[in-house]
Parts: sequence; structure tokens; C-alpha cells
Amino acid sequence: MATFIDPYGVEIFYDTYAVKKPKAIVQIAHGIGEHAARYDALAKDLNKAGFGVYVSDMRGHGRTGMKQFANDTSQLGHLGAGGLRAAIGNISQLTNIIREAHPDVPIILLGHSMGSLLAQKLINTHASDYAEVILSASAYRMPGSMESGDLNKKFAFEGGTTHEWLSRDPAVVAAFEADPLTFDAEVLKLFGLVDGLRLFGVPSYDMDQVPILIILGSRDPLGGEKSALRLAKAYTKTAAQNDVTVTVYPDARHELFNETNRAEVIADMVEWMTSRLA
Repeated sequence: MATFIDPYGVEIFYDTYAVKKPKAIVQIAHGIGEHAARYDALAKDLNKAGFGVYVSDMRGHGRTGMKQFANDTSQLGHLGAGGLRAAIGNISQLTNIIREAHPDVPIILLGHSMGSLLAQKLINTHASDYAEVILSASAYRMPGSMESGDLNKKFAFEGGTTHEWLSRDPAVVAAFEADPLTFDAEVLKLFGLVDGLRLFGVPSYDMDQVPILIILGSRDPLGGEKSALRLAKAYTKTAAQNDVTVTVYPDARHELFNETNRAEVIADMVEWMTSRLA
């Protein structure tokens, strides 16, 4: 574990999973309502494949959020001073820390869910900072292409929780429920109207070239396949990107790295990353 201080004085906590002579460093930006420790298994699988990993607790989340709000879990999810723009800036700050520690190693940005939306905004102007970008459980960032209501509606059953939308694996749902640092992804309530509106946008017409992989489950309620394909089209048409791949996993839900077919997802992702590095 390590930390850095951002321009607003917020201490950002992050974890490092090191390997000798890494093929690349994968920088993970997690989703809303979760934290870095939930990526421990993924990080260790990526280590086995030869990749180093850095994953931080976003503002308002995990150890960062607990330090911000004096261990008051009821405040988790609020971003604090600087809001969404500062959260995106924190991703760049960690990228610079990684580059300083590994000056000759490619950096791959992996954003999941909310982390993928922040990654989309970041690469509009900073795509050249990364060798590759992976957007997991992402969506086209425009009204009508992102679900803002009850994400669990299609999965609800008597005696269930409100988190079956995350994974088909009941153990994953139970662990999320039991985790004191997880909470519901209510964007407008947590981020406020101004930052909620800042999430909207499209790929920039003048962004630099970077290989982009978009992965999602066919039953992901956040955006879904139609939204992902619209995003991919925007990258190829509007942003003129020449290497955009979309992979949809049948019946999988929102958290692909915690799904029943996680081994398949990770193997496919490692193959894609390795092929682009070559």
C-alpha cells in the first residue's frame, strides 16, 4: 500500500502488485460503490500472466474515502472538493507515478463501470499516455444509453438482495453485501447534479490513437450491448480510432471479473493485451 496527495489535499491510497520485468503495467480504475481490494484476485491473475498492476481507491471510496470522511461510512461515495474532475485528475496522477517507477514499461488503463466512464473522459485528451485502454462494463455516455434507475430490477426475486445484477455467482453478491466499504451506485445522489451531468459526452474527434477493448456481459443492465456497440461506433467514426474491439459474454452480468466465467474473460483480455503489445 502507498499513497499520494492530490492538488486538493486528498490522500489517495493505492496498491501495487509487482512482477519482475513486467510486459506492461495495468492501472485499474474501479467502479462506484466499491474499492481497490475487490481487484485483488484479478491483480494476482494478471501477475501470473506477466503484468504488473496498480489499483487505487477512488476519492470517496475505500481507504481514500474513509480518510476523507474520518471513518464515517455514511459519507462514502461523495467525491469531495474538486468533484469528478479531480477524480479524473487522480487517475492521471497515478499514471505519472507509474511512469516514473517504470519509465520503459507500457501502461494499460483498465476502467470498470464508473471507472470506465472516467477513463473515456480522460483519453479524449490523454490517450497517448497509454499503450492500450480496456473499458469493462462501460456505456455510451449519453442520455438513453446508460440506465439511471434500478439496476437490479431484472434480477430481483423474493428473498434476494439488491445486488444480483453484479454477478451470477451468489458468493460474489453475498460478499458485496457483507463488505462495510461497498454501497449502492446512486450517481446523482452521491455526485450531485453538476458532476452527474459531467459524465455525459462522446469520444473526441481529435483524440490520439490507442487500441481500445470494450468488454461486457450481455445481461449488464448499466449500458448493455446496444450501448457498447454505439460507443465502439463513436470511437471508429467520430474519433477515427483504427483498433476498437467489442467482446460480449452471453448471460454474464455487470462484474465480468467476478462472474462465473471470469477465467474466460481474463484469458481473453490477456490475449488481447499481449497481441497489441507485440
